[in-house]
Amino acid sequence: MSTLQTGFTQRLGIALPIVQAPIGGHTNPELAVAVSRAGGLGMLALSWTGIDEGRAQVAACRERLGSLPFGINLVLVWNQHARLDGLLEAGAPVVSFFWGDPSPYLPRVREAGALSMLTVATPDQARRAIELGVDVVVAQGVEAGGHVLGEMGLMALLPQIVDVAGTTPVLAAGGIADGRGLAAAMTLGAGGAWMGTRFVASAEADVLPAFQEKLIATSGEATFHGTLFDEGWPEAPHRVLRSSTVEAWQAAGRPPSGHRPGEGEVIAHTAGGDAVRRYSDSNPARGTAGDWEAMALYAGQSVGLVHDIAPAQTIVTRIAEEARQALAGHQR
Repeated sequence: MSTLQTGFTQRLGIALPIVQAPIGGHTNPELAVAVSRAGGLGMLALSWTGIDEGRAQVAACRERLGSLPFGINLVLVWNQHARLDGLLEAGAPVVSFFWGDPSPYLPRVREAGALSMLTVATPDQARRAIELGVDVVVAQGVEAGGHVLGEMGLMALLPQIVDVAGTTPVLAAGGIADGRGLAAAMTLGAGGAWMGTRFVASAEADVLPAFQEKLIATSGEATFHGTLFDEGWPEAPHRVLRSSTVEAWQAAGRPPSGHRPGEGEVIAHTAGGDAVRRYSDSNPARGTAGDWEAMALYAGQSVGLVHDIAPAQTIVTRIAEEARQALAGHQR
């Protein structure tokens, strides 16, 4: 049986090269723990979470996982020094950075004995990350769901970053949702795959069930890449499912911000009662009420490979077995 051990899994001490991406407001300790217990690496998206709540989530994972690793993700568009300090003090063993310069934060990560990751979208960004001493590089292709750094497809990007990385492990992100994709990434030199859309359709994810049902009924070409959902994170390209908001904006001639149809209209409310306006970057978590379909429905081009809502452990196990079979066939 083909092994799935790589330099990445050995570095982290995990069994499988499968990472549950930090899928915005959809992560929680239940999902991260389930993925890590299954042999992969679970992640918490804590960029906008209050420090006390973030510490509580990290402590919950630490208590339930013992020595098994998990990760946190911080977006560097905002100052994250205080949040990073609190999460490291709570015991976060892996810190992933996105969309910014990690150099001011890396000494604190090293001081805490944690491992660092950085998402990149070009070989030059990868080279800079390695010069800074980042422990793991995540190569994100434009196929990815959620916020997307660059414009290169993963098939072209990944081997170029692997060539730059040398002995630094590289994870492949964007367009991967099954074991065949994982096997293909490993064949191109990746130490593992970083998967978001597949885990949005997991039983543990903090996702409105109706959105999950829409996700598994959608084909891969039905996504939109642009900067439309910009309230809260301006000028940041992202990939979402096509929706009534996207269609109305396109029908109006793609007007700029300030002149878009329904701009400023409250279309939904979060579980906590906060208003969600059209073009907000908020996504539909559990308890969302209102016109959730008009919200930002983050998903990648791999959505056409997601056909069910399953427990995270089942997803990880299934992907691993598919990858073993695909690699065994390739070796033959």
